[in-house]
Amino acid sequence: MADDEHFQDMPLAARMRPRNFAEFVGQEHLVGEGRTLRKCFDSDQLPSMLFWGPPGSGKTTLAYVIASVTKSHFSPLSAVSAGVADLRRIVEEARRRRKLSGQRTVMFIDEIHRFNKTQQDAVLPYVENGVVILIGATTENPSFEVISALLSRCRVFTLNSLTDEQVRLIVERAISDEDRGLGKLKVELPEDALDHLVVMSNGDARVALNALEMAAQATEPDADGYRRLNLKTIEEALQHRALLYDKGGDQHYDLISALHKSLRGSDPDAALYWLGRMLEAGEDPLYIARRLVRFASEDVGMADPQALMVAVAAQQAAHFIGMPEGNLALAEAVTYLATAPKSNSLYEAYSKVQQDVEQSRNEPVPLHLRNPVAKLMRQLGHGKGYKYAHDYPGHFVEQQNLPNQLKGKRYYSPSDQGYEKEVRSRLKAWWDSKRGKKD
Repeated sequence: MADDEHFQDMPLAARMRPRNFAEFVGQEHLVGEGRTLRKCFDSDQLPSMLFWGPPGSGKTTLAYVIASVTKSHFSPLSAVSAGVADLRRIVEEARRRRKLSGQRTVMFIDEIHRFNKTQQDAVLPYVENGVVILIGATTENPSFEVISALLSRCRVFTLNSLTDEQVRLIVERAISDEDRGLGKLKVELPEDALDHLVVMSNGDARVALNALEMAAQATEPDADGYRRLNLKTIEEALQHRALLYDKGGDQHYDLISALHKSLRGSDPDAALYWLGRMLEAGEDPLYIARRLVRFASEDVGMADPQALMVAVAAQQAAHFIGMPEGNLALAEAVTYLATAPKSNSLYEAYSKVQQDVEQSRNEPVPLHLRNPVAKLMRQLGHGKGYKYAHDYPGHFVEQQNLPNQLKGKRYYSPSDQGYEKEVRSRLKAWWDSKRGKKD
């Protein structure tokens, strides 16, 4: 009875956690029928692994389901609060459990990127000798945040944000489930409120369920016993006003197009407005940041090389401090890009390169440009005749750097905008010196 009471006191998101793959929503590319990972679990094979994905995508839930279907003991830890002593305790318990009953132990470490090198090193020997099966969860790229020795002993699986349809399904299940969800509360959620809840959760099922539970608890039942939620209730639970915006539909594409074209048109006021429309409606700030980085290369390019640095810095700032504080970093980048000189010369140059790479023969690198790193290579002529530019006046020397088939081909033609004007002048001086020598 105490366990039942404790269960009912748990948050809705914890109560609705799937117990098997049939209840699990999303990540079909990993655990869908016939997928390799799913086959491993169905055949009771359990490698150590790392789950990399955004918040609310199901990393903890998937680890719990895996332990359940493989009849393994589930020992969770949070790297935020756990230390080496906690790791050793779980390892000792796992050893005794394996000796007494033969049961495996899944040691789940949430936020594993928060463990320092020493703490990650402490996990390594127990993963290597199979005392525990490690499942780590992280929102950060494990290539940068997990030590290489541990990384090499785990398989890395990428989880995607849940789609709006998947979040909607999870919410609807929670409303109707009488045992674990809100079914006994007789919650009614109109379509506009459900749409807003789904969109504003931004692919995070936990956010959606927490807001739904808060809204349901804050709504008194009517005379017939039903708790009738509305858009205002959901807005208050989410602390976010509903705006006309559909992240997956025409509004999404129309607004990002308006932002891009306002930037290209050097209109900082319009660009800031469209940025605000997207951010305040709940658009993923990192999606916008990615588009700004692309714009910096495509539409500003070498006219102001600093633009790319500003855009990347804005992405890093938005990722580091989150929202809403990160909105000013994006606003700064938008203003900088809108007021920067524009050039698409770089975009056109690379488009020509792509065309030649795809349509022409990929010739070998000319011998004089190859590194003679071994005696045989020197004998074969690698590096022979190479002219070291720093040995010549102005640190420039005429030399063929393209394959014979493309000799003399020019891809990059700088404009007369911003810094590119200086680049154009510099290249012209070098080209003139080439022609002068030929003359």
